[in-house]
Amino acid sequence: MSLQKSVKSAGGDRSEQGDTTSICSSVTTQPDRHGFFGGAQYSPEPKRTVSPSTILKREQKWLRMLNNWEAFMSKNYKKVRERCRKGIPASVRPKAWLYLCGGQLLLEKHPNEYEELLQAPGDPKCMEDIRKDLHRQFPYHEMFIREEGLGQQELFSVLKAYSVLNPKVGYFQAQAPVAAFLLMHMPAVQAFWCLVSISDKYLSGYYNPGLEVLQRDGDILHALLRRTAPAVHRHLVKHKVEPVLYATEWFLCALTRTLPWDSLLRVWDCFLCEGVKVLFKAALVILAGALGPAKVRKRACGLCETLEVLRHPPEPVLGEDYLMYHMQRLNLTEEDFEFEHQRQTARRRAMPNRSGS
Repeated sequence: MSLQKSVKSAGGDRSEQGDTTSICSSVTTQPDRHGFFGGAQYSPEPKRTVSPSTILKREQKWLRMLNNWEAFMSKNYKKVRERCRKGIPASVRPKAWLYLCGGQLLLEKHPNEYEELLQAPGDPKCMEDIRKDLHRQFPYHEMFIREEGLGQQELFSVLKAYSVLNPKVGYFQAQAPVAAFLLMHMPAVQAFWCLVSISDKYLSGYYNPGLEVLQRDGDILHALLRRTAPAVHRHLVKHKVEPVLYATEWFLCALTRTLPWDSLLRVWDCFLCEGVKVLFKAALVILAGALGPAKVRKRACGLCETLEVLRHPPEPVLGEDYLMYHMQRLNLTEEDFEFEHQRQTARRRAMPNRSGS
């Protein structure tokens, strides 16, 4: 599969998502606790939770942090990180995400810019591409289930505003599920500034033409896998399974189209606190969990069979408790990430010189 096809798949496909008519005929009458009427994300069972008193204590701790945010981030970041890893209480998650990613600072610095961007005409090609993709984003969710409903209107506005703000990128398909995910948790203007921060800081360079940064990060992932799961690494090398074939959607969409909802929320709590390395950790856990058993690798006897396993990892591997536990137990330091980042960056810079010598 080419890089171009991988990127298109990451943005969504009508044949996978279905049109509104088929969706409406297959939904339930009651949404689950996350607002889904059906589809892969539908979770009818109530989540096993901690006690109400524990939740209340965590909410109070988070409220105190948010009211003294600059002091905590500058003097007690480890405490913020620890609380993010435990899981941010649902009641404060929208505000916490806004503060964690820097969206609040951008909103305060540019209080009227979102509305001004919406008044601009925008590039006609971008506007057309955005409209084509609106129905593909979480079509079973109550916000987006209706064609031209409020959710789709707000999604169009957020994506249009970004395309006007950053015409070099314009509209990139994989931004749509990220923007939709944010809109499920906060008002459009806040979702917009979070998208700006995520696109320009957390996933810097991912949406630029050429996708060199994404390919470099795929090489970093592959190198880290050699340290954390050498048998899986050898299997991928043996069958020539390049990272671009399985990790493109994971990184470009920040796992919004990959994980069950409860797992996704927990991963994003950490992602917005600690940065893109969280996506690497989640990817490493998924790879090891899916291809770690020798009997699975034996059955996955070729490239296509291996990709099939990675596109449909076992449900337990994607579970919230499994994922968070194994992500935190990975034997990787900040220095490991920095070393591989520098090594792969230098290697890619040297590639044209080698080809021209």
